[in-house]
Amino acid sequence: MTGSVRSALLFLDVDGPLIPFGGEGPYPVFPGAGAEGNPLLSRIDPRHGPRLAALPCEVVWATTWMDAANLCIAPLLGLPPLTVVDWPEPSDDEEPDAYDGLHWKTRPLVAWAGGRPFAWVDDEITGADRSWVAAHHPAPALLHRVDPRVGLTDGDYAALDSWLRQPF
Repeated sequence: MTGSVRSALLFLDVDGPLIPFGGEGPYPVFPGAGAEGNPLLSRIDPRHGPRLAALPCEVVWATTWMDAANLCIAPLLGLPPLTVVDWPEPSDDEEPDAYDGLHWKTRPLVAWAGGRPFAWVDDEITGADRSWVAAHHPAPALLHRVDPRVGLTDGDYAALDSWLRQPF
C-alpha cells in the first residue's frame, strides 16, 4: 500500500529481559507461571504481557528460544503468537564481529528490520552494537540494554514507550 506507515519493531530477547538471572537471588516466583519442565519459566512475571501489548509497536521474538517462545512464554504473558526472528547460519563475519565486540544478533536484526525503525531489548548490547547500527541502519533505532539480574523494569518500559511514541 503506498503511503502506509508501518509501526516500529520491538526485538525482544527472553533470557535477561523476561527471565532474570545472574544475580544473588532469590528470584521472585510467579505461581502458575508454568514451570512445566523448565523452572526458569516461574521467574516470568505475567504482568509483562499487558505492558508489552500496550507498547505502540510490533513485538518480535529475538531470542534463541525461537518458536519455543510462542509455545512456552507467550501463553504465560497472555500474548498471541509473535513473529520470531529466524537466525541465519553462522557466517564468516561472526569471528571478526566477536573480536570487535559486536553481538552476533546485531547484523541479522538490522537486516530483518529492513529499514524500519526498531528498538532492541537485550541484556548483552554494547557500545559496539550501537555504533554499528548507527552506521548501517537508515532508520531510528534504540538499543536498550536490560540488567539481566532484574529483567525489564518500570524504567525500561517508560524509556521504550517514550521512544516508540516519537514520530518516525
